[in-house]
Amino acid sequence: MAPPLTRSLAWADEGTAIFGRALAGLSGEELDGPSSLQGWTRRHVVAHVAANAEALRNLVTWARTGVETPMYASMDQRNADIDEGALKPPVELREWFASTARDLRADLDALTDEQWESPVRTAQGRTIEATEVPWMRAREVMIHAADLGAGVSFADLPEGFLHDLVDDVVAQRTAAVGSADHPALWLHDEVGERTWRIGEPTESPAAPEVRGTAAQLAAYLTGRDADGAPGTVGGGPAPALPRWL
Repeated sequence: MAPPLTRSLAWADEGTAIFGRALAGLSGEELDGPSSLQGWTRRHVVAHVAANAEALRNLVTWARTGVETPMYASMDQRNADIDEGALKPPVELREWFASTARDLRADLDALTDEQWESPVRTAQGRTIEATEVPWMRAREVMIHAADLGAGVSFADLPEGFLHDLVDDVVAQRTAAVGSADHPALWLHDEVGERTWRIGEPTESPAAPEVRGTAAQLAAYLTGRDADGAPGTVGGGPAPALPRWL
């Protein structure tokens, strides 16, 4: 569930700035170091974010022309592009991120009101309107700014973005409740005093309540570590969740 278009565009811009500052603070040697994503260096994260902008530009082209233009030719090709891009010299890698982000924003700015409503398809096979593309980008740059392991954590991301992210992931995960490996949950932001549920309470009246900050809940729902893990009201760790996206 994406937030309104204007807010999504603003989050994408702010996330691009946050990611860009984190990237600028890394030396070439530090780019070679591990990110918080298993098996990926910081170089891989930067390459992924740059390649994601190119992939989202394909969806914008689809919306503008009506010609089916998938994000990726295949997932194997996607992974190969990331691995190859991660080998770029630091100067080229930084410019790849910056130039693809600029190009995507320019493409989005050029869409007409009618084109914004055009249906396109995500890499996961979900049909959406083009209005959701900026939110997809916002998630990428915000979350991966934390994944870089370069001084940005979920707690450093805007609280409004974190609430929008929790809204989105809760909606996606609610659709999965009832499968063998997805629990029903209550989620409570102890600072912002907001509550969400995954699954209908009538289905799981005894569903555990997971409490934490918005940053902790967003990190938990997206499979990341936060500054202190959320816990349940009854004590103990929050239930394990299946992979998101």
